[in-house]
Amino acid sequence: MRWRDKGRSKNLEDRRGVQASGARGVKGKLGAGTIVIVLIAAVLGRTDLLETFGIGGGSGGQSASQQTNTPVETSRADEKKIRFLSFLIDDMEKVWTKRLASSATPYEAPVLVVFRNGVDSACGYSSSATGPFYCPADHKLYLDTAFFDDLAHRFKAAGDFAQAYVVAHEVGHHLQTLFGTSKRMRRAQSRNPSRKNELSVLLELQADCYAGIWAHDAAERNLLEVGDLREALTAAMAIGDDTLQKQATGKVRPESWTHGSSAQRRKWFKRGYDQGSVEQCNTFAGEGI
Repeated sequence: MRWRDKGRSKNLEDRRGVQASGARGVKGKLGAGTIVIVLIAAVLGRTDLLETFGIGGGSGGQSASQQTNTPVETSRADEKKIRFLSFLIDDMEKVWTKRLASSATPYEAPVLVVFRNGVDSACGYSSSATGPFYCPADHKLYLDTAFFDDLAHRFKAAGDFAQAYVVAHEVGHHLQTLFGTSKRMRRAQSRNPSRKNELSVLLELQADCYAGIWAHDAAERNLLEVGDLREALTAAMAIGDDTLQKQATGKVRPESWTHGSSAQRRKWFKRGYDQGSVEQCNTFAGEGI
């Protein structure tokens, strides 16, 4: 990806030197991966475990109040990652501010929190193993950059645009909060508990589609290099529920999906990329959401 180093964003919060207080409630988080949780649920066939962790939208938990600051040991490579993330969150703010300028829902930029090992949020404590997530209770995205190493090596989805897809997906969840989609979806889940996972999948696929819209804008501004689109599509497919379940158990259980299959995630990201229109991202068509 062609990007410019403009320093650290005002919308990036560096908590790599903050020691989280420990495990507390974790409900309400929305994420692109939540890799370990999905894998455990796949192994056990436990939809109740998914609900416990609030995947796909639950009520917000309480943030932890005690944190310990320690000096951050960083390298030039680490700082480059921070600068890249700063570019992404600022570029996405620029794109969505422009797109929503004349809408009834003006864009309010989220904060991207970078952490190590574990973090406290308004949705509770989370370890790095959970993967990147968005907390609607505080309008913040949370990311341990070590996830990108897993994405590249464990899931074979390397490249800076694969990383950009992950961030853009979490920004997609922020848009759903601004639009009120997440809240309406949770109400629908309460009315139809048997469709809880199915509705969660629709929310995740819409976030993928919104990520594709940002990629569409980036392509129009000549920010994409050869292979970038392939990197994003590879990442979307790598974290599909069927792919993760097959890796964990050798079996696929569609009834337990919360994020969608690899094909679905690829399809909806590509749809946003091809169409470049919010209206084309209505995964909830016919659902009254």
